[in-house]
Amino acid sequence: MTLALRRYLGQKYVFVIVAVVFFALLVSAGLRATPGVLILPLEAAFGWQRSQISLAAAIGIFLYGLVGPFAAAVMQRFGIRRTVLSALALMALASAGSAYMSAQWHLIVFWGVLSGLGTGCVASVLGATIVNRWFVTHRGLVMGLMTASAATGTLIFLPGLAAIAQDFGWRAVVFTVAACAAALIPLVWWWLPERPADVGLTRFGADAARPEEEQSKGGNPFAAALMALGKAMRRRDFWYLFATFFICGFTTNGLIGTHLIALCGDHGIIEVRAAGLLAVMGVFDLFGTTASGWLTDRYDPRRLLFIYYSLRGAALVYLPFSNFSLTSLSVFAVFYGLDWIATVPPTLRLTTEVFGEVDAPVIFGWIMAGHQLGAACAAFLAGLLRTLQGDYVDAFVLAGSSGIIAAAIALLITYQKPPRRASTAPASRQPAPAT
Repeated sequence: MTLALRRYLGQKYVFVIVAVVFFALLVSAGLRATPGVLILPLEAAFGWQRSQISLAAAIGIFLYGLVGPFAAAVMQRFGIRRTVLSALALMALASAGSAYMSAQWHLIVFWGVLSGLGTGCVASVLGATIVNRWFVTHRGLVMGLMTASAATGTLIFLPGLAAIAQDFGWRAVVFTVAACAAALIPLVWWWLPERPADVGLTRFGADAARPEEEQSKGGNPFAAALMALGKAMRRRDFWYLFATFFICGFTTNGLIGTHLIALCGDHGIIEVRAAGLLAVMGVFDLFGTTASGWLTDRYDPRRLLFIYYSLRGAALVYLPFSNFSLTSLSVFAVFYGLDWIATVPPTLRLTTEVFGEVDAPVIFGWIMAGHQLGAACAAFLAGLLRTLQGDYVDAFVLAGSSGIIAAAIALLITYQKPPRRASTAPASRQPAPAT
């Protein structure tokens, strides 16, 4: 089926790859965001405290990030398709299995450990690997589109899942998510080859006369991931990128993705309406993050990060002091949605510029681990502050302030403006000089 479709589409088959990965990332993000819908139903069904439920969500988010660099190394060693197929099967089994949980440790196993391991393999590192393996030009735009799918999946899944939870109960939610993950397995099996040469293609935008340099790495993928981390840790730029992405996670899916519905519930806004607010943010995120990829191909990514983090920080500080009217929430949804995760394309570009194309996917995986560590901290800390203080004000002010700090750190990252492209495809970038 792959070869027949490739013959029909020719070089345009690369957009089939993008579409398959787009939907895989969308479903993975939707599954990762599902605990945000389950907080209130599980409180009612089992009497668990919000901090207890938040702990399971935090563990899942942390593992989602920690798995990333190892997943990138596994993809290089065993292949993208095998890795994604295994991850989707684990996601489906973990979600469906949680329908039968009856104790808090079951929640931690299914929605903390297993879902975290599965979704961690179908995350931004998958997008980064696909972009570097299948594209030479338009990388920022394609990474922006894939990133938008991940963030938009979080925000678009939630209204539907909230409606299902309200009408049919929380068990119907987990079965729905499991079905979505399972439905992608045949699509990945049929339409996701390992690399362009497997279907007689070259990388999009590459010089057909230039041999492809990327080869699958042998050896232990876990050792390869740790070696890449050791190399990266000797560079200041790694720590700047890690710090900014820690704050990125702290200010996005850890806080908003996990607690916005509960925050709106504290102000008398029902779950479905609050999830609808997230859907609006998802629509604007699709445009904002895709546009960020386009901008990343053309402008200094450090300045883009400065703008994104500054606007996000201001929006988060504003929200708890608003009156939660339709107007104030709409303003927040538009500005925050445009900026939800627009930071990924410029961060990936800086990672590639600093560390080179070959090492970039694994090192970006470690930077993404920082993102999810920040998200896990926000998910747990916000739930704890809500339990102790009865509101989310301090959590949002702390997150917003950290966004301003990230904006300043972004300007410290090393960046050399690349020369104007010649008519033929350029050779692979080499790592920037050590700082």
